[in-house]
Amino acid sequence: MFPLEQFSLENLQVPSNVSAQPIGDQETLTGARNRAEAAKQLMENADYWVGVEGGVASTDQQKVAFAWVVVLSKTQKGQARTGIFTLPTEISKLIDQGLELGDADDIVFGTQNSKQNNGAVGLLTNNVLTRSSFYEQAVVLALIPFKNPELYQSKVTKNN
Repeated sequence: MFPLEQFSLENLQVPSNVSAQPIGDQETLTGARNRAEAAKQLMENADYWVGVEGGVASTDQQKVAFAWVVVLSKTQKGQARTGIFTLPTEISKLIDQGLELGDADDIVFGTQNSKQNNGAVGLLTNNVLTRSSFYEQAVVLALIPFKNPELYQSKVTKNN
């Protein structure tokens, strides 16, 4: 998005203040917003703060997985959602029993800590898409207001 710019990134572990496994668009988006705001509180001198939250939802008797990305600056906000993909029945049943998606993946696939590695999307696509590549397009889309600030003139406040 910004080929002439150089960025240094710092990964922070911050709370989402939503359920361990967010259900639905609203809770998942809230988690991403909360993460971006928490990062802003920890690193006040940064230029941008990014929050990412993965969630699941039920549609047509199937569970789907997706994530929201929120990017904040001192003057702007952008947000976007990834695409969705259908979860296998066995994983969906484990989520319905109260497990997080990553834990359900680990049980079904016999892996450990998949949510920090290739994620459900990597496991299900045999790494054609990885967790990182799955989020990439949403990050780019969330940066649109920063690429076109004259079209997205808003003031970011803590409650936005």
